[in-house]
Amino acid sequence: MKRRQLLQNASAALVSTLGLGIASNWQTYQAQTGSLTVTSLGHMCFKFAGGGQTILTNPFDPRGCTEGYSAPSLGGADLVLVSSRLLDEGFIPESVTVRLLDEPGAYEINGLSVQGVGMPHDREGGRRFGTNTAWLWSQAGIKIVHLGGAAAPIDLEDKILIGRPDVLLVPVGGGPKAYNPAEAVAAVESLQPKVVIPTQYRTSAASSSCELEAVDEFLGLMAGTPVDRVGSSLTIQARSLPTSGMRIKVIS
Repeated sequence: MKRRQLLQNASAALVSTLGLGIASNWQTYQAQTGSLTVTSLGHMCFKFAGGGQTILTNPFDPRGCTEGYSAPSLGGADLVLVSSRLLDEGFIPESVTVRLLDEPGAYEINGLSVQGVGMPHDREGGRRFGTNTAWLWSQAGIKIVHLGGAAAPIDLEDKILIGRPDVLLVPVGGGPKAYNPAEAVAAVESLQPKVVIPTQYRTSAASSSCELEAVDEFLGLMAGTPVDRVGSSLTIQARSLPTSGMRIKVIS
């Protein structure tokens, strides 16, 4: 609120307004400090908890490549981000009410700035599967980029908009609507993140119809980059991020 507006208010209103300002500043401080816990719920679905917020990405309906997984629980999520409304990366049960973002754009939610970047969801300029939304936000002082089901190369405009992520989630298993291992490597080399988390690859949860490849081919192409297999979750702090080079964290 501008200074002249504050001066026009009664003292009680002034105290109330200042109190809101203090709360807002404390929210901002919380959002940029502490630790961030990243938990895999399968495929491209991850839960990010930290900075006073819980964000969930790309919930799915268990079938095909996700047949053996449990359906992700959306309870407790302050915000759900989906890259498209396809069943494997944007399924919201009709009975569930969530705060949802599913289209490219710039958003401000509970003091959190979120940017959705539209990218083709296939190798045909989006003519087959439409637009994929890659999501960018900072949480607990960590810049996160979730590429969703990106299938097109990172062009110069996207690279400028995205910048250098602290943590990059990138699909690596191929198929008709996301990066194959070589394309994923090119995206990683373009963005130069500090930490890489592979997503959307074949696991033991997949049915026989799943077209994805396992994560191993991507890891082979990234030979020389340290790899940590960390189980189902990873907790990181901004001060613990690599100061040079990058690391791959496989969250299974």
